[in-house]
Amino acid sequence: MTSETINRRREEFPTLASGIHLLSHSLGPVPLAARESMIAYCDAWEHHTSEDAWATNWWELSQLVGDRIARIIGGAPGSVQIQPNASIALASAASCFDFAATRRNKVVTSALDFPSMEYIWEAQSAVGARIEIVVSPDGITLPLENILAAIDDSTSLVAMSHVSFRSSYRVDAKAIVERAHRVGALVLLDVYQSAGAIELDASGWGVDFLIGGTIKWLCGGPACGYLYVRPDLQRDLKPRLTGWVAHDVPFEFARSPMRYARSVRRFAQGTPSIPALYSALPGLQIIEEVGIKNIARESRRRTESMIEFALERGWKVNSPRDVNQRGGSVMIGVGHGPQDGSSAGAPDDGPAMVERLGERKVFVDCRPGVGLRISPHFFNTDEEVREAMGIFAGLME
Repeated sequence: MTSETINRRREEFPTLASGIHLLSHSLGPVPLAARESMIAYCDAWEHHTSEDAWATNWWELSQLVGDRIARIIGGAPGSVQIQPNASIALASAASCFDFAATRRNKVVTSALDFPSMEYIWEAQSAVGARIEIVVSPDGITLPLENILAAIDDSTSLVAMSHVSFRSSYRVDAKAIVERAHRVGALVLLDVYQSAGAIELDASGWGVDFLIGGTIKWLCGGPACGYLYVRPDLQRDLKPRLTGWVAHDVPFEFARSPMRYARSVRRFAQGTPSIPALYSALPGLQIIEEVGIKNIARESRRRTESMIEFALERGWKVNSPRDVNQRGGSVMIGVGHGPQDGSSAGAPDDGPAMVERLGERKVFVDCRPGVGLRISPHFFNTDEEVREAMGIFAGLME
């Protein structure tokens, strides 16, 4: 695919007129239609006394948004439950396990995961979980053989980022699922940094859980996380993190014991964040209409050219060179400190470079030890990506 054959929909993102947005790994630009969607939410609330907002719109909205997300991640209808955020989604999945009641109590994680995952699994160690962290030899990659070697017959769950927020390294989801299922373990992947940027195949991989949110590559607002649960697994699980919406007949307002919903709604908790659902709808629609295959093709092409640009100038690239092991972001070191994630040596110049680029209307961010995080999305033109890299090169000289 060439750059001319994709509809970038730039007129639907007003903020693109004020600078070069390369921040989709952190906060996607707001779609123009999000304002109209939020007004529709306010209108439904305002007119609730004449038309029941819950009955006509709000109660079914979680399922509607969940099914849209399911299509984007390659899952079946009825496989995604909306969550307050990805941390709660992970905690909900974790609450399905009774680590103290079995010798199969190991959870395999990775050193490249987002901190929330580490915090939540550390908390599970207090209730019997044994946590094994697969280390990264270079702060960028995770050798597949090391991941597979950590998965044994004492493993209950493999839980790690599909694409790392630190380096954009992408794990081999299918190989991990095959190994885990062979020994009787389940797999949870954090797809926050891959959903909306690269192709996912939840059904084809046979993965058990996916967690993520809409605020980044899906061009949605905050407070709209999600949890995918493999359909044939759903009724086997009873999350301890629960609430009245997860009840089979919530409006009976029944006393305990809990009777879980006979659908993915059993992974809900309390009242859903209706404003967040409204804010997420326009971005999800745009991503679907542009098409994940088209977006992924553009991402591969542009990240490859950015890496070539960096390497030609002798810059340190802290993302995988292999396009099949990379997500939608490129990390470039900008200082003289260590690029392996360690704390020794002089700090890098990431924050200062982010500020200098921002003054020139190029918007990126940075993380300790890896330098700048730069993320072109489908709405970026080739010209502005080249312009941004040129400005960056001028500042690096």
